[in-house]
Amino acid sequence: MASPTSGGGARPASGRPRDARIDAAVLDAVIEILNESGYGGLTMEAAAARAGTSKPAIRRRWRSRQHLVVEALGRAIGTAPTPDTGCTHCDLIAGIGTLSHAFTTTIGRRALPALVADLADDPELEREFLDAYFHPRRATTAKALRRGIERGDIRPDADIDLLLDMLGSTTYFRVLFGHLPITPGLAEDVVSVIMAGVATDSWRSAHATPG
Repeated sequence: MASPTSGGGARPASGRPRDARIDAAVLDAVIEILNESGYGGLTMEAAAARAGTSKPAIRRRWRSRQHLVVEALGRAIGTAPTPDTGCTHCDLIAGIGTLSHAFTTTIGRRALPALVADLADDPELEREFLDAYFHPRRATTAKALRRGIERGDIRPDADIDLLLDMLGSTTYFRVLFGHLPITPGLAEDVVSVIMAGVATDSWRSAHATPG
């Protein structure tokens, strides 16, 4: 997970050392407010009051309310979700499943669409979002796909970037537009469809359904 000193619009440290307890308290407060009141209900003043600190203290750490949300999303959802269990499709299901879990909570549904709208008009914020949240998540899943190629589970000519987009797009699409629910089995369904297209013959044989 990215820390306030390494991304999320954090300001450079100066003077006396930062108090990590304040950083954690502020991010916890932001997550609580987003879950309770949504993106529109989050203010620097509200976050400061709930965290037991001051608005200037928050301003010294984060450039804007939007940067706070970027950091809070990373804290709530995680930026390194895909494990190495020795099982390619298990790894992918676990990684994509963190999105399904997070976006069935209020913070995902109420914060992400509004934040994405703000990214369009703020290139600096967009860069922070990509560097602190989006790219780290994507990198861990890319590693899982490459491990799958090394194990002989995924075809070596598979387009990694295309697979990454396909793995996450269903969940993001549903949370942004709300046209269909994010079901508990969505991650497994998505991974199954993708593996059906890119898996090697040896993987298919090993995972063939009996009968």
